[in-house]
Amino acid sequence: EVQLVESGGGLVQPGGSLRLSCAASGFSFRSYAMSWVRQAPGKGLEWVSTISTGGDSTSYADSVKGRFTISRDNAKNTLYLQMNSLKLEDTAVYYCAGKGGRGKGTLITVSS
Repeated sequence: EVQLVESGGGLVQPGGSLRLSCAASGFSFRSYAMSWVRQAPGKGLEWVSTISTGGDSTSYADSVKGRFTISRDNAKNTLYLQMNSLKLEDTAVYYCAGKGGRGKGTLITVSS
């Protein structure tokens, strides 16, 4: 059973930084590309970023490019999202996703 557990969310001021983590279990983590998606209040799911199995290839939504960095540690079965220069519009529940599964999410609130 695919299990994905996000952590690291919270309240941050505009311009601040946070790092999200996603602990994966129940599947061969190193064999799957992994992604972060988010859902802002009252809106649909938005793709944020994807990383290849080995971590050598990444892609980002235009809205976060240059501010967010996705990474992974296959030895620890963990996915990360470093978020810098956070904006009000980054407020959302962030989910990690892979192998057809998605975690329960972690809330990021950007507010002054």
